[in-house]
Amino acid sequence: MVSADARGQGLATTMCEHSQERALALGYKAMQFNFVASSNEGAVRLWGRLGFETVGRLPNAFKHPEQGFVDAFVMFKWL
Repeated sequence: MVSADARGQGLATTMCEHSQERALALGYKAMQFNFVASSNEGAVRLWGRLGFETVGRLPNAFKHPEQGFVDAFVMFKWL
Protein backbone atom coordinates (compact mmCIF):
# COMPACT_ATOMS: atom_id res chain seq x y z
CA MET A 1 0.00 0.00 0.00
CA VAL A 2 1.25 3.48 -0.87
CA SER A 3 1.47 5.92 2.02
CA ALA A 4 -0.77 8.96 1.95
CA ASP A 5 2.32 11.16 1.54
CA ALA A 6 3.24 9.41 -1.72
CA ARG A 7 -0.21 9.53 -3.33
CA GLY A 8 -0.65 11.73 -6.36
CA GLN A 9 3.05 12.04 -7.18
CA GLY A 10 3.04 9.52 -10.03
CA LEU A 11 5.28 7.00 -8.27
CA ALA A 12 3.13 3.97 -9.06
CA THR A 13 2.78 5.07 -12.69
CA THR A 14 6.55 5.53 -12.99
CA MET A 15 7.25 2.13 -11.41
CA CYS A 16 4.74 0.35 -13.65
CA GLU A 17 6.03 2.05 -16.81
CA HIS A 18 9.60 1.18 -15.83
CA SER A 19 8.70 -2.46 -15.19
CA GLN A 20 7.05 -2.67 -18.61
CA GLU A 21 10.13 -1.18 -20.29
CA ARG A 22 12.39 -3.67 -18.49
CA ALA A 23 10.10 -6.57 -19.36
CA LEU A 24 10.22 -5.61 -23.04
CA ALA A 25 14.01 -5.27 -22.92
CA LEU A 26 14.19 -8.77 -21.45
CA GLY A 27 12.03 -10.19 -24.24
CA TYR A 28 8.69 -10.52 -22.45
CA LYS A 29 5.60 -10.11 -24.61
CA ALA A 30 2.98 -9.48 -21.93
CA MET A 31 2.52 -8.58 -18.28
CA GLN A 32 -0.07 -9.83 -15.82
CA PHE A 33 -1.15 -8.97 -12.30
CA ASN A 34 -2.67 -12.10 -10.80
CA PHE A 35 -4.40 -10.56 -7.81
CA VAL A 36 -5.75 -7.02 -7.73
CA ALA A 37 -8.40 -6.57 -5.04
CA SER A 38 -11.51 -5.03 -6.57
CA SER A 39 -11.75 -2.78 -3.51
CA ASN A 40 -8.40 -1.20 -4.45
CA GLU A 41 -10.01 1.29 -6.79
CA GLY A 42 -6.81 3.32 -7.20
CA ALA A 43 -4.83 0.32 -8.43
CA VAL A 44 -7.64 -0.87 -10.72
CA ARG A 45 -7.90 2.64 -12.19
CA LEU A 46 -4.10 2.94 -12.60
CA TRP A 47 -3.67 -0.42 -14.32
CA GLY A 48 -6.62 0.35 -16.59
CA ARG A 49 -5.14 3.73 -17.50
CA LEU A 50 -1.86 2.00 -18.38
CA GLY A 51 -3.61 -0.41 -20.75
CA PHE A 52 -4.27 -3.44 -18.54
CA GLU A 53 -7.56 -5.25 -18.99
CA THR A 54 -9.43 -7.37 -16.48
CA VAL A 55 -9.32 -10.86 -17.95
CA GLY A 56 -10.48 -12.80 -14.92
CA ARG A 57 -12.31 -12.45 -11.65
CA LEU A 58 -11.81 -14.49 -8.49
CA PRO A 59 -15.07 -14.26 -6.52
CA ASN A 60 -14.72 -13.32 -2.84
CA ALA A 61 -10.97 -14.00 -2.94
CA PHE A 62 -9.89 -11.19 -0.61
CA LYS A 63 -11.16 -10.39 2.87
CA HIS A 64 -11.16 -6.62 3.13
CA PRO A 65 -11.06 -5.43 6.77
CA GLU A 66 -14.08 -3.15 6.29
CA GLN A 67 -15.92 -4.41 3.20
CA GLY A 68 -15.73 -8.13 3.93
CA PHE A 69 -15.03 -10.51 1.08
CA VAL A 70 -14.44 -8.80 -2.27
CA ASP A 71 -13.47 -10.11 -5.68
CA ALA A 72 -9.92 -10.07 -7.02
CA PHE A 73 -9.10 -9.31 -10.64
CA VAL A 74 -6.54 -10.83 -12.96
CA MET A 75 -5.28 -7.95 -15.11
CA PHE A 76 -3.33 -8.44 -18.34
CA LYS A 77 -1.60 -6.38 -21.02
CA TRP A 78 0.24 -7.24 -24.23
CA LEU A 79 3.47 -5.29 -24.27
